[in-house]
Amino acid sequence: MATSARADWGLLRDVARQLDARADVELSVIATNMHLDPAFGLTVNEIEADGVAVAARVPMNHPDPAQATAMCLSGMAEAFARIKPDLLVLLGDRYEMLAVATAATIMRIPIVHIAGGEISEGAFDDSIRHALTKLSALHLTATEPYRRRVIQMGEHPDRVINTGAIGVYNLAHDEPMSREELEASVGLPIDRRTLLVTLHPATLDEVSARERARQMLAAIDRFPSSTVIITYPNNDPEGREIIEEIEAYGQRNPQRVKVIPSLGRHRYLSALHYVGAVVGNSSSGIVEVPSMGIPTVDIGIRQQGRLASDSVIHCAADTDSIASAIECALSPEGKRLAETSANPYGQPDTLATMVRAIAETPLETLRTKRFHDLPLPTNL
Repeated sequence: MATSARADWGLLRDVARQLDARADVELSVIATNMHLDPAFGLTVNEIEADGVAVAARVPMNHPDPAQATAMCLSGMAEAFARIKPDLLVLLGDRYEMLAVATAATIMRIPIVHIAGGEISEGAFDDSIRHALTKLSALHLTATEPYRRRVIQMGEHPDRVINTGAIGVYNLAHDEPMSREELEASVGLPIDRRTLLVTLHPATLDEVSARERARQMLAAIDRFPSSTVIITYPNNDPEGREIIEEIEAYGQRNPQRVKVIPSLGRHRYLSALHYVGAVVGNSSSGIVEVPSMGIPTVDIGIRQQGRLASDSVIHCAADTDSIASAIECALSPEGKRLAETSANPYGQPDTLATMVRAIAETPLETLRTKRFHDLPLPTNL
């Protein structure tokens, strides 16, 4: 299993633990990218704190993402040669995962891909996700429309399983911290006007990430009675510029704003029980947050095209639009809508379905892929 950041390990942790507990599975976890960067909280320590051993650490500490990806490819090849895995499990759409999957493909290691078939038109992650689908042999999708999309890409229906989103399952099965414990840990009062904020670079946006961050922070300024928890973005191109802007904002507003590189899985899931809304452009705001009955303000183009609950308020990335969306989210009407909206990503048996698929699918059926053609329309 490969993991590169707080976000994917927060989703993969229970899958890893359940696999590790099986007598017929020998689990090896490989950590790379943000997990190994002190600037992003050195979250490899969270993996070990969760009781899971890290079999290999693959650094990719180069400021240029393409060069860093090349480092990841080389390091993964070395790790795979030493560990000799029968199967690789990976999640999502991060650029480093393309390097991980490329090394595995060349070394003839079958890949299980979690969360394929999704769309995020405002980032180059979208293309990478679809590339990972074509490199993978077994697919665990978060919704039935996403399953159909993966099949449309030529993957055999028997190897594409709608499991639901593991993040939604985690929310329902994680015992949250009390509000008092969370407030003491974060160092900020938290109530139903508190905003939990994460802004990532929209890598296909024509406007700079720094300017997008400034516009968002100017909108948050219009809600002086709201306390604000801001977490760091991923280390995508221009991520450092967002960090500079949010750190400066936190320093200007120390009484009501806390900037935290990584909340970690437990604090993040706990915060969703108590805050008033989630603001930014993280996939978590689309996938997991609606299950907590609170609104999401989804800013700009990054998540454009992704299936979303009615509780997700999409807005343009300018200050006025963001402020209007936050006002709607914190309004009684916005709260009522969030409390009654269904989340299309939820299924009750997600974890068990994933673990069974990974552990019990015969390896010999995954070593050779054939393109699955769909019937052509008769009018062509």
